[in-house]
Amino acid sequence: MTVLVAGAGPTGLTLAIELARRGIAVRLIDKATQYFEGSRGDGLQPRTLEVFDDLGVVDEVLRLGRSLPLMRVYLDGKLADERRMAPILEPTPDIPYPNAWMLGQSRTEQILRDKLAEYGVRVELDTEIVGFTQNADAVTAELSTGETVQAQYLVGADGGRSFVRKHLGIAFEGTTDESIRMLLGDVAADGLDHEYGYWFATRDNPMAGIALTPLSGGDQFQFGAPLDDDQVDPSLETLQERVDQYAGPGVAKLRDLTWSTVWRPNVRLAARFRVGRVFIAGDAAHVHPPTGGQGLNTGVQDAYNLGWKLADGREEVLATYETERRTNAMRVLGISEELMQKHVDGEESAMERGENTRQLDVSYRDLSDTRPIAGGDRAPDAPLVDARGNKLRLFDLFRGAHPTLLRFTPTIPSTGEHTVDVVRRDAADGTYTSPEAFAHYHAADGDELLIRPDGYLA
Repeated sequence: MTVLVAGAGPTGLTLAIELARRGIAVRLIDKATQYFEGSRGDGLQPRTLEVFDDLGVVDEVLRLGRSLPLMRVYLDGKLADERRMAPILEPTPDIPYPNAWMLGQSRTEQILRDKLAEYGVRVELDTEIVGFTQNADAVTAELSTGETVQAQYLVGADGGRSFVRKHLGIAFEGTTDESIRMLLGDVAADGLDHEYGYWFATRDNPMAGIALTPLSGGDQFQFGAPLDDDQVDPSLETLQERVDQYAGPGVAKLRDLTWSTVWRPNVRLAARFRVGRVFIAGDAAHVHPPTGGQGLNTGVQDAYNLGWKLADGREEVLATYETERRTNAMRVLGISEELMQKHVDGEESAMERGENTRQLDVSYRDLSDTRPIAGGDRAPDAPLVDARGNKLRLFDLFRGAHPTLLRFTPTIPSTGEHTVDVVRRDAADGTYTSPEAFAHYHAADGDELLIRPDGYLA
């Protein structure tokens, strides 16, 4: 089987890794002539860190990134407050990565490209899909290089202006709010402590100011400021003018602008995520305001959901992709819109982030099922101790391209691969002690639960 993936951002890269580690031939193309350099989607949510744990890249992500900074709020040039978007939480047995993590998007993409290269797959730049047809057995795609490619499946992860989505004729329903514009960029700022984030505003309008959030791996900040006019050149001089306006002349000297843009809030959701053998994912299927840091994370999880289903190939499995991920995208768009409106309304709570942005509560369960844990729910982590006293985690045993059968105090020891037998105490050979697993899974002796390859209960 061959899968052609158009778009080599975080969504396309995650999908390509998911396929390649299953031994499936995948081609990953991107119309860009060079890799993106900039922070853009720089907030990685806890559920995405769990995905990266399974893919084998979380250690590098944690090493190169940083935690949410303490923000210093200056009003009329004077320090008025210090706050965080969200409290720093301690890991628990079921949630090993409870906090959002900051890493510029281009650095996340580099980590994913390096992992993909371990499977012998590399991104093909300057290669665009310019047409395709499909039948019951395959997709035939025409590339800008003049090549014709035949694949069993095509996935459009080619962004908000997706050629794949447009060629399929899928409606992209939603709005572009022309009344809101933001000036964004990555820039160094002499005079500011890089360990902190900064919010500069006036006391009479504290929510209308500029933000400078430190980026890891250097001395740059991500700059963000509202604009009244989109005919502004997003240059270093323009950013400096905004800093002088809100922070005061001489407070910070900007330099080394490496990326900038004028942004408008797009809130859109594709009417379908699939037509036959062609699928769309990430920004091609849904675009979000940056509020809440949901867009990149939702795309990564689209790919994580779709990869094992393409490998499985059964229609009843493939059909669940659109059902599960479109419903979730609709929910996440609502969260992002609500936070964006709080910014527009000038609410102080607009800067706060809660449980609903961590994406640990994403579930595909039947809403009529009121059990504490049910099919479609995220499979929690738990500490394990084997018969020799070695300590490990359920996530260690879930890691990989396989489903896992989780059995609680079985009467007959398992012999199957990727089967985990858990007892409450005194593990014997082939079993693990974990009273925490019983608690987190609300399990009784004799229960058996199948964990899908993407870490949800089957």
